[in-house]
Amino acid sequence: MRTLKNWALDARDANGVTLTVDGSHTLKITVLEETLFRVSLKKSGDWRLDRTWSIAPEEDVPFEGRSRDDLSGFSLPEFSCTEGEALTLETAALRLTVENPLTMRWEAKQADGTWKLVAEERPTGAYMLGIRDHRNSHFLLRKPGEKVYGLGEKAGDLERSGRRYEMRNLDAMGYNAKTTDPLYKHLPVTFTVTPDAGCFSVFYDNLASCWFDLGNEFDNYHKPFRAYRALDGDLDYYFAFAPEMLDLVKGHTRLTGGTAFMPRWALGYSGSTMAYTDRPNAQEELEGFLTRLSEHDIPCDSFQMSSGYTSIGPKRYVFNWNYEKFPDVEGMTKKFADAELTLIANIKPALLQDHPRFNEALDAGLFITDSETNSYADAVYWDDSGAHLDFTNPASVAWWQKGVTEQLLKKGIACTWNDNNEYEIWDDEARCNGFGKEIPVALIRPLHSLLMSRASKEAQEAFDPDHRQYLISRAGCPGIQRYAQTWSGDNYTRWETVRYNIRMGLSMSLSGIYNVGHDVGGFSGPKPEPELFVRWVQNGIFHPRFTIHSWNDDGTANEAWMYPEVLPLIREALAFRYRLTPYLYTLTWLASTKDEPMLRPTFLDHPHDARTFEETDDFMLGRDLLVANVVDEGAAERTVYLPKNETGWWDFWSGEYHAPGTEVTLPVNLASMPLFVRAGAVIPLSDGASRANAKVDRARTLAVFPVPGAFSAETIEYEDDGDTVNWRETAGHSLTHYALAGDDAGLTLTWQREGDYKPPYETVRILLPEGEGRKIAANGMADANGKTVGR
Repeated sequence: MRTLKNWALDARDANGVTLTVDGSHTLKITVLEETLFRVSLKKSGDWRLDRTWSIAPEEDVPFEGRSRDDLSGFSLPEFSCTEGEALTLETAALRLTVENPLTMRWEAKQADGTWKLVAEERPTGAYMLGIRDHRNSHFLLRKPGEKVYGLGEKAGDLERSGRRYEMRNLDAMGYNAKTTDPLYKHLPVTFTVTPDAGCFSVFYDNLASCWFDLGNEFDNYHKPFRAYRALDGDLDYYFAFAPEMLDLVKGHTRLTGGTAFMPRWALGYSGSTMAYTDRPNAQEELEGFLTRLSEHDIPCDSFQMSSGYTSIGPKRYVFNWNYEKFPDVEGMTKKFADAELTLIANIKPALLQDHPRFNEALDAGLFITDSETNSYADAVYWDDSGAHLDFTNPASVAWWQKGVTEQLLKKGIACTWNDNNEYEIWDDEARCNGFGKEIPVALIRPLHSLLMSRASKEAQEAFDPDHRQYLISRAGCPGIQRYAQTWSGDNYTRWETVRYNIRMGLSMSLSGIYNVGHDVGGFSGPKPEPELFVRWVQNGIFHPRFTIHSWNDDGTANEAWMYPEVLPLIREALAFRYRLTPYLYTLTWLASTKDEPMLRPTFLDHPHDARTFEETDDFMLGRDLLVANVVDEGAAERTVYLPKNETGWWDFWSGEYHAPGTEVTLPVNLASMPLFVRAGAVIPLSDGASRANAKVDRARTLAVFPVPGAFSAETIEYEDDGDTVNWRETAGHSLTHYALAGDDAGLTLTWQREGDYKPPYETVRILLPEGEGRKIAANGMADANGKTVGR
């Protein structure tokens, strides 16, 4: 590789400047927003890949990709440009200076009008390009006191400094949640909190395998640095600044297209296990799941059907039904529909070489092609080898969508589980159709999981256009959240997994992937013992995706009723999940409309409290609930730090108030689910619901958590029928604004509703915490605590 050094200004236009570097390379700096600059380096003046699927600031990307030169969706503000020994581009908020040899530094404007250094590149070589290939590297200086977050689904602590990470999607079944790297997803974005100059993010729009070294590497010839190194692709990155990290997170999510708004039932418990569909009486096992739900009084909204339904012998064949295991598919799906449980079927994007339809797909040219022959790119896959469908080929997309429609949707299975889509094809020059413009697979390996999910979603929408769609994808890249929910893959059953999956979910959420969860109980390894299973369930209910899933070594299944001695505790946890559904549904709406993360590290809402940046098992669910799960074996107490805010915190269960910045130690037993509420919040709760579907939400409680003394606060709640596609329209939803106020004399709660949707309940019950002694008047009722009030 060669270090880039000398540059000259080539041109300036209304959106930025173009530099010529070392006489042959083109570097473009584009001012996209007041606090968002883009730096694009074209080797020898040409894009390596002239399209992107990650950048979607205004509307979704065309299936064939968005031109990298497309600037639509950005405000493109005015900026000043000053030439001299250095080149300076300046907006009202951010200033970028380019010096020789090629080095950049970013400064942010402070409240007093001065400029403060935010980030700078390594002066002894900031950019490197491959000489005979397309490798590329970018180096920033590391500064004392910086904290680095992001990179999505990564193991270990949430703060990333001092370690090295690789982006190379793998089927990492049984991974160690503390140490294993790489994993399933490709999310090349970091967020840095500086000691005194605000926060910045760097997002590299490149889908080739890459590494991030955040301080693991030292070199005597350079100051302390951090590195991004890619095996291929374009060095095309987005640098953003914000005083606080929450704004960066929301901005990155908007940049990559926002979050799909999924149906309300998806917030319910979803059953799953490999064990049922692997057994010879698979249909009987699945139908028995319905019976056992009723027998054990377990609420459930869906079931994720593993790939054993496609088996021939021990192997799996997408779109192939094993009718010996499933003699009456339509009869089975009708039983699930009658029980109001949605079936979700596992599908895989590769065909084993002995797949009954392999030659059909091969003859039609549907597979990624080997780099040296005109045959398929052979790859190890599910105890054999086979070929991966090429989702950059319109014919492959059409074939896939026909399979989804004919083999699943028409048989009564409403949703898809897009699995095993990491695309482990290691012939880097294997050829993808590229929608008519060939692309080597090394440039777009993780793109196939995104396009696979999009193809599945579009098939579901075409078949059932009147309802919002739900689907899952295991692998992904930036933009996957536009189509699918995801999870942290095939985790291993151990206590440590619960703790580090919490961090993994938070990191995905920081990196733009909000709708996430984990396999509750552990997917691979031994079955969980009772205490671990209870704690895993108690943790899982506070995540957007709540699924008990398993492929235990002994062939057993993780089931809610697997341990009768703790079944009452499992029921309590599940009941509370369903009680929280109105709050959770509002969070999903906020994620989709306001780019608000659902899972949030405590520092995201309390950036001025240094203690919240310490590693912790605590997290925020929305801005109002602080979850402090018990994740230690045999724990008898749990210490929780309640961040410094303006209002304080209430213990949800005891009704005790705590001042902001307080550390509390709670005695815990196996039933404990420590939970705290931000004072000033109104939490809508469903009473007695056994489904997440809105139509069964017949009773409502408003849990009101006032602030001591004089105050006023507001809360919003979103409601619709749970799956309407017209949820953006006034006729399709209601939005309630709660106004809570008080002083030493008493409290008042009033509300106003926007929108035409009418919820099924007529009255609500107002509930104050036990530690609150003031009376509350709600919509004219003088003392509403514990009473119903007209809605």
